Amino acid sequence: MKRFLIAATLSLTLAACASAPRGPRFGKIEPVANPSAVIAAELAFARLAQDKGQWAAFRATAADGAEMFVPGRVKAADWLKGRAEPAVAVKWQPHAVWSSCDGSYAVTRGGWESSNASGSFATIWQRQKNGDLKWIADMSLTTGGASAAPEMIAARVAECKVRPPAPPVLVVTDTDWQTGTSRDGTLHWGTGVTTLGGRTIKVSLWNGTKFETVLDQTVPASGAPR
Repeated sequence: MKRFLIAATLSLTLAACASAPRGPRFGKIEPVANPSAVIAAELAFARLAQDKGQWAAFRATAADGAEMFVPGRVKAADWLKGRAEPAVAVKWQPHAVWSSCDGSYAVTRGGWESSNASGSFATIWQRQKNGDLKWIADMSLTTGGASAAPEMIAARVAECKVRPPAPPVLVVTDTDWQTGTSRDGTLHWGTGVTTLGGRTIKVSLWNGTKFETVLDQTVPASGAPR
């Protein structure tokens, strides 16, 4: 997984806007998002790759049933088992994070860099029962160069004041298309792989009026897998 790590300091501003309003709106689910914690998890993940090895980091931070796209969809535990570490681990950092209102799921997007290539990635994070964050899906999005790192990592939380309707039905021509939704229904995503090996990810965030598409990208089959 070829990513680019730039040392980043989480700002007090980001931490201040990280929490969504509390209340019983979603039943037993407490609607409290914490995107700064997701960013911290992504940065820790990237640092672990440098300290302990690239694939060791992926194994240590993967949720049960996590998937990777290499370029086809594979179970991370199976693909990573016994895999030799590269001589030099890739580096990466998050550029943006989108979180459900309840913080049960979040999506990060960022840039990666290896010794001979660079690009972007997306990772879907799941909050565990003990509060830890682990990734459940990881996909390389581009290999044509990483976008410049922002001065501040962008963070958005789904609207909590108005309960969303059923998530949108995502229609994609991929033959292997799978979708997921946060526990409170405010974050929705889909991942797919075409018969030719192309990869697609779509992410929608509830803004109080409608589901807004915040990420919609297709990687052609010719794109080199990470």
